[in-house]
Amino acid sequence: MASAALALRGAGAPPPALRRMRLLATGLLVVMACVYAFARSQEARHPAIGFVRAFAEAAMVGGLADWFAVSALFRHPLGLPIPHTAIVPRNKERIATTLAGFLRENFLIPRVVARRMGRIDIAGAVGGWLANPSGLGSGRLRRGASRLFANILESLDQERLGGMVRSALAGQLRRVQVAPLIGRGLQSAIADNRHVPLIDGVVRWAGRTIEANEPILRGMISSKAGSILRWTGLDETLANAILDGLYKLLLEMADDPEHPLRAKAEEGLATFALDLQNEPAAQAKVEAFKNDLLDNPALGDWWQGVWESMRAAMLRAAHDPDRLLAGQLGVALRQLGETLQNEPRLARTINRFVRRAAVGAATDYGDAIVRLVSDTIRGWDTQTITGRLENAVGKDLQYIRINGTLVGGLVGCAIHAIDVAT
Repeated sequence: MASAALALRGAGAPPPALRRMRLLATGLLVVMACVYAFARSQEARHPAIGFVRAFAEAAMVGGLADWFAVSALFRHPLGLPIPHTAIVPRNKERIATTLAGFLRENFLIPRVVARRMGRIDIAGAVGGWLANPSGLGSGRLRRGASRLFANILESLDQERLGGMVRSALAGQLRRVQVAPLIGRGLQSAIADNRHVPLIDGVVRWAGRTIEANEPILRGMISSKAGSILRWTGLDETLANAILDGLYKLLLEMADDPEHPLRAKAEEGLATFALDLQNEPAAQAKVEAFKNDLLDNPALGDWWQGVWESMRAAMLRAAHDPDRLLAGQLGVALRQLGETLQNEPRLARTINRFVRRAAVGAATDYGDAIVRLVSDTIRGWDTQTITGRLENAVGKDLQYIRINGTLVGGLVGCAIHAIDVAT
């Protein structure tokens, strides 16, 4: 039911507050018409009734004029194609351009972003919230922020947002040389003996692979043994000897950390780590493999699935912030919040990082954000943009109608008083 109501509102159905203000403004105009009719019929009985008639008459004129002005913003009054009416639908393109330009000039210029972000203590605010998430307005701030985050996630175009995130990630990965990073990571792992589980895993995998494919290996050995060995049955003996030798070798490698083959494997890993850091040929091969992987459509499909899972998880967390902050994760987050509050150096580092990230995002993606806003507004049909703008400001515009009715009435009284005095 809630989603249906939101859909109707987005399509132009006015909210209850706007409907009430429309009824009040229209009702006041009808009352003035009734008062005018009554005062006109009774004006001859007493001169003071003339002031009532003048007030009601001018109030009707003021109310009707302001009704026409307010209606002309969004539609043709009474459906008549009067010039310079239906201003918002006719100027949808200009509204999109103006709004996008306002956003660009006032929010997405790097120096403006840097100045605004310099006055915000992001680390302190996040630290205070994480350290005591239930102490801010009895959780109202947390729930409000969670609802806002969930609404933003749900309102954004899933496909377009996922594509933007995927493109940004792919672009960053293309610019990063991964070969030296892999080389340094591998070298560090060898220095700390963290490569040993990798070699152990390879040895176990080799043993399971040989065991699972033993019939195939026996067939290969038999086919290569020659007809004489097969005729005498020695091919089976040869196969058993080879397989037993392989099993024994793998068992010895698994039990003996100092086995010569393990040493050879470690030596090969160390050489590979150095090549990744210093040899252009090895680096080029890794970069070519990385680019081929990024260009593979299967990776895009996989990332789309990962993004959908991440988005669903973020939505679940946003809809239930108390559950997110419970358990070990909640304890870890609270400890992080206390650290942010008690370590000024860390807080300054985080604030500087956030500021630079915001400035960088404004520099790199400001134009894209502006185009997204502009294209989104241009993509709305006239009914959608009219309904959304009217729902946003329509209540205040009805106050203009009410004020116009009352002010018009006062002006009418003043004019009538001047006319009586002269």
